[in-house]
Amino acid sequence: MNDPVLLITGGSSGLGAATAAAAARAGYRLVLTARGVDRLAAFAAGLGGPERVLTLPCDVGDWSQISGVVAKTEETFGRLDAVFANAGSSVGTSFLGRSGEDPELWREMVVTNVCGPAYTARAALPALMRSRGHLVLTGSASGRGVRPGSLYSATKWAVTGLAQAIRAECVGTGVRVTIVQPGLVDTEAIPADRKDDPKLDPADVARAVLYALEQPSTVDVNEIVIRPVGQDAYK
Repeated sequence: MNDPVLLITGGSSGLGAATAAAAARAGYRLVLTARGVDRLAAFAAGLGGPERVLTLPCDVGDWSQISGVVAKTEETFGRLDAVFANAGSSVGTSFLGRSGEDPELWREMVVTNVCGPAYTARAALPALMRSRGHLVLTGSASGRGVRPGSLYSATKWAVTGLAQAIRAECVGTGVRVTIVQPGLVDTEAIPADRKDDPKLDPADVARAVLYALEQPSTVDVNEIVIRPVGQDAYK
C-alpha cells in the first residue's frame, strides 16, 4: 500500500482530530497520539481499521515516548511521510499575580508547547528525510504579537522560532516545514472570558494543514496565519 502516512500528536480532539478526519478523507493512513488513550481509541474507531489508523499513547514532553512513536510508525507502516506536531496545552498566567494559575502549573505547559514540538521534530526528521516528507507545527496568532502576562503566547513565539530553525537546518534535505498560526479556535481550551469572541472551527484549521501538505514537493509553504473574521489583533 502506497498511501502516505501522517502522524498527528494531540490527535484525539480539537485541531488534531479535525485534521485527522480531513486527512483520512484525503487518503492518508494515520498515526494518532494523545495522553488520553480511551478517548483517542473511541475517536479513531470511526476513521478506519488497524490497516489505516494506528493509535498510540504519548506525552510529547517525554523524549522516550515520542521517539518510540516514530519507531512504531515505521515498524507498522514502513514509512512516515508527514507529521503534524500539534499537541499543546494552555493555562492562564499573570506575572504580576493578578490572575491566572499557580506558577507550579506553568512548567507542564512550557514543556508540552516547546519541548513537545522540538522532541517531535528530532524524533521524526530522520524518517522524513528518507521520505522527503513534511513537518507541520501548530503555532498561534498569539505567537506573533504581545499578549500581556501570557506565558502561553511566549511558548508560541518559541514555536515560531523553532519552525524557522528547523527549516534552516533542513535546507537540502527535501523536507518541507510549515507553521500554522491560528487565531481563536472553538475548542474546549477557550478561556471563559473569550467564549463570545469570534472563533474559527477546528475544520477551518484542518483545511489549512491539508492545503500545505497537498502542495507539490517543490513548494514549501512556510507560514499560514488564519484568524476568524472580526478577531481583535491583540487577543
